[in-house]
Amino acid sequence: MPDRPPILVTTRDGSEVVVYDLGGSGQPLLMSHATGLHGRVFQPLVADLRDRFRCFSIDHRAHGVARAAERWTGDWRGFADDLLSAVSALGLAAPMGFGHSSGGAAMLLAEEAEPGTFSSLYCFEPIIHPNDDPPSPNFDNPLSIGALRRRECFGSFEEALASFGSKPPFSTVDPDVLAAYVQYGFEQHADGSVHLKCRPADEARVYAYANSHRGYSRLGDVTCPVTLACGTKADSRGVDVLEAVALRMRHRSIEVIGGVGHFGPLERPDLVAASIIRAVDTPPA
Repeated sequence: MPDRPPILVTTRDGSEVVVYDLGGSGQPLLMSHATGLHGRVFQPLVADLRDRFRCFSIDHRAHGVARAAERWTGDWRGFADDLLSAVSALGLAAPMGFGHSSGGAAMLLAEEAEPGTFSSLYCFEPIIHPNDDPPSPNFDNPLSIGALRRRECFGSFEEALASFGSKPPFSTVDPDVLAAYVQYGFEQHADGSVHLKCRPADEARVYAYANSHRGYSRLGDVTCPVTLACGTKADSRGVDVLEAVALRMRHRSIEVIGGVGHFGPLERPDLVAASIIRAVDTPPA
């Protein structure tokens, strides 16, 4: 597949996000990545979806090559706006949406904000906490603290690839996913060193807002069919959380994928692609 030029989209708050046309034919499918990643990590997943979908993937604000507006605090409603702006700018008519982790929450938040945007959703372990009264942002949580400690500069792409591939969570992902993460997730400076495009401070503030959105309280506004998926490994959010989320929605089903964890779409893109196709062929009641 020839590499198509990225599509720049300006959101309603002045952020600039990027959408990649990853090819394929059929129903449009818009894909939303997890915190700290970027849209190109889904290239191996798309390889098994192009026969069924025209695939698009987004770099959310402050991720990849996308830019966040200065006034954006880290509120996850910004990610929903990224998706709504992309659907509008690309002229997509009722696409299917796929989201992983915070990207899954972004899909649900977008559909809550503008019901009918998506024909259906597939959300792999979306970060939706069963809480009708969410707390204020917390910058002292372990994920934010860990993000601020993250090493962001390496001597070369090869050094970054070796480092990330040597320890979880990236040590468990598909090799092609890891290669795409490093290739498109770092920028090279004149001295040959490479630097993370998603800055640790931005990743930290995204984690700080993870529990603070009102996605759970508005799940009743989601009227399109939704498939909620999870893995079976210890680091997965698990069926119990998904069942609590599913109770709030009208048309939903739960899919459990064996042998994967929270990074399931990146660990076994083939299994997740097959699950997405099943969800389309057998939509939730």
